[in-house]
Amino acid sequence: MFNHIAYNHEILNGKPYIAGTRLSIEFILELFASGGTKEEILKTYPQLSAEAIEEVFRFSATVDYVLNKNAELYKRLS
Repeated sequence: MFNHIAYNHEILNGKPYIAGTRLSIEFILELFASGGTKEEILKTYPQLSAEAIEEVFRFSATVDYVLNKNAELYKRLS
C-alpha cells in the first residue's frame, strides 16, 4: 500500500519516515504546514521524490481516518 513509507523502532524513535532517508512523515507535514511548496521541498531535499510526498499525504489521511474511527468506536463503547 505504501512503497515510500517505512517504520523501524530503531530509526527516528519509531516515527514513520520516508524510506531511504531520515526524514519523518511528521517533518514533511510540518514543512507544508509552515508554507513550503512541493517544489521547494523537492529542491531542498533532493532525496525525496514527488511520489514519496504524495504518499505522505495518503498515509496521513489513512492514519487520521483510522484514529477518528477508533475514537468514535471508543465513545460508543464507553
